[in-house]
Amino acid sequence: MIEARGLTKRYGDKTAVDNLSFQVRPGHVTGFLGPNGAGKSTTMRMILGLDHPSSGNALVDGKPYAQHTNPMHEIGALLEAKSVHQGRNAYNHLLCLARADGIPKRRVREVLELVGLQDVAKRRTGGFSLGMSQRLGLAQALLGDPPTLMLDEPVNGLDPEGIRWVRELLKSLAAEGRAVFVSSHLMSEMSLMAEHLVIVGRGRLIADTSMTEFINNNVHSNVRVRTPQATELADELARQGAEVNPGENGYLEVNGLGTDSIGDIAAEHRLTIHELFGHSVSLEQAFMDLTRDSVEYHAHTPADAEATE
Repeated sequence: MIEARGLTKRYGDKTAVDNLSFQVRPGHVTGFLGPNGAGKSTTMRMILGLDHPSSGNALVDGKPYAQHTNPMHEIGALLEAKSVHQGRNAYNHLLCLARADGIPKRRVREVLELVGLQDVAKRRTGGFSLGMSQRLGLAQALLGDPPTLMLDEPVNGLDPEGIRWVRELLKSLAAEGRAVFVSSHLMSEMSLMAEHLVIVGRGRLIADTSMTEFINNNVHSNVRVRTPQATELADELARQGAEVNPGENGYLEVNGLGTDSIGDIAAEHRLTIHELFGHSVSLEQAFMDLTRDSVEYHAHTPADAEATE
């Protein structure tokens, strides 16, 4: 289990992490989400003792990471996939780590096979693609067979098959009772993998919630209608208890009634409908709406620039 207690990290006048508290519990994949500059990587580095917090602390299975005698037996981490000795081959890289932490030599072969790198075990890591480096990083994280895993963007650089493999692997590890903490920018992937979410922005906690609660509270559906008799239809729908608002391009946005009911009401009152369809706000859009005020850098499209001229 991972526990952050009031974690704060300042770099001069900048506060990268601001009084952050949360838990990563066994038996679940917990997604760690936030825009660029939200403090996710800094938080993970403090959990591993790579950065010292300005205040607060982080515990791994009840004590700071540095106090564990054999830390790779307690938590497996992947922060930077390319942070390996470029001149060593994959096997020797893992073997050095295994010897340093009292891990049996046979475990090196086991994790190489698990991540699909057994055929390139003797190849120097400097020639690895990003996807291969990610697989090696996962092998490293699993080397000590730890009860807790912490992974920063583990699917970055992987092809669709690799992404699916990582997803199923992490879900299976959580099902074994491990605590799995995964940072990602991909809300769509988190929706398939995570059961719990910790969402941060500008170093502060925005949400600490189950995936189910996040969906129920932030994802909603409505119905869009296009009709030449918008006023008449809106009045009839409102009488039936619907909330009706004008939308883009002449559509009506309707909440509280489904497509079948709207179609029946229109037919009953001889109102013409040109288009009628359900519309749902995606998880990604819900996440973007939630973190909008926490985005540090806002990019603009050429269309945005033209609109301001």
